[in-house]
This record gives sequence, structure tokens and C-alpha cells, in this order.
Amino acid sequence: MRNFKKYDIWKLSHALTLNIYQITQEFPSKERFQIISQMQRAAYSIPSNISEGAGRQSDKEFNRFLQYSLGSAHELEYFILLSKDLSYIDEKTYIQIDQRINILKSKMYSLSQRLIGG
Repeated sequence: MRNFKKYDIWKLSHALTLNIYQITQEFPSKERFQIISQMQRAAYSIPSNISEGAGRQSDKEFNRFLQYSLGSAHELEYFILLSKDLSYIDEKTYIQIDQRINILKSKMYSLSQRLIGG
């Protein structure tokens, strides 16, 4: 069994999730049950799927959960863009978070390739 807390991708995604929660506190309250909840769900889905996958017995199963995490990262990437376009976040915040998401996606993709022997 793997310890999910030792994976850089888990550490990065957990920190990103905390940041998303912090940022969405500043969003308009009318978005509470819309974009805020969707962004938070997409964000926490990344480390939670890594955690669940790490508890699986095979690399193939772990990789499956890594793919779920990648999907959530792509979803969060869109929500960050939408937030910028709705003027809920500024350009600087958008760029910083988008870069973090892309680094995380790259690291997840690399781990996935190692797991499947690619």
C-alpha cells in the first residue's frame, strides 16, 4: 500500500485545493451553489482520487484514479478561466493558478506513464 501523503502530486493538489477554497470565499454569494461549489468539488476531487488510488493494490488501479484526478484538473482549469472572464479573479491570480494546474497535470501525466510502463 502506498502512502498518498508522500506523493508530490498529492501535496501540490492539496495546497491547490486550499487555495481554491480561499479564493472562492471572495466570490459573489449568488455563486455559492453554482461555480463556487463546482470549483471546490473539482479541486478536492484531485487529491481525494490520488488518495483513493494510492490505497489500491495494483498500478493499473492507481492509474485509473490518477485519470479521474486529471479529469478534475482539466475541469478546474476551465472554472479558473471562467472565473477570470466573469471578473471574479484578476489576471495575475488566473495566471498563477493556471500555471499550478498545468504543472500538476504534467506531473500526474508523468506518473501515469510510469505506472503503465510508458
